[in-house]
Amino acid sequence: MAENTYKTILGFDFGKKYIGVAVGQAITGTATPLGSVKAKDGIPNQQQLKSYFDEWQPDLIVVGLPLNMDGTPQQVTFDAKKFGNRLAHDYKTPIKFVDERLTTADAKQHLFEHGGYRNLSKDNIDAESARLIVESYFESTYGE
Repeated sequence: MAENTYKTILGFDFGKKYIGVAVGQAITGTATPLGSVKAKDGIPNQQQLKSYFDEWQPDLIVVGLPLNMDGTPQQVTFDAKKFGNRLAHDYKTPIKFVDERLTTADAKQHLFEHGGYRNLSKDNIDAESARLIVESYFESTYGE
């Protein structure tokens, strides 16, 4: 499947306690935050994950890579890759990784602008970050 034929993308903002989830549509090039999956030391609640896959049946998985500001990997980068590769294997779906530097800051700014401090719950921030990760993926494919 060529990259521009992916129709539904499920995106993840990996974290040790919560993993943000968003769904993106290639037709519009936009994504919608869905919520977050609880995790214990980076190991997600499998039932919650499965419910997202069952509902959205994605053509592609996109996982954000939390790199250092200089672009070098850190331990959580390797953990995010392991998480993504496991999803690709378990759900037999292709995967892409996207640099997610500054998505959390951008997510907080967007949420604050659209709801103030009350909108800055951890669940909202992770899901909004996942939305930005998916839309960043779409932007990276323009012109392909």
